[in-house]
Amino acid sequence: MHSVLIGLAALLPSAGVAFLFYVVIKAMLEGDRKERLAHSKWEASQERSAASAERANNSEEGDSAT
Repeated sequence: MHSVLIGLAALLPSAGVAFLFYVVIKAMLEGDRKERLAHSKWEASQERSAASAERANNSEEGDSAT
């Protein structure tokens, strides 16, 4: 029984490092997912504002032509 406990104690640091690795990688992937989502929302809002500015410019040009 004593040798089993020594064996488990020898594996404990490796298991701790594996757990920390899992936590860090999971946090990185979650952060990347959130960043991609925020970036796509930002791009969509930029496209909407550019389109509305273009429509405003086109309507001003149409008003001045008449």
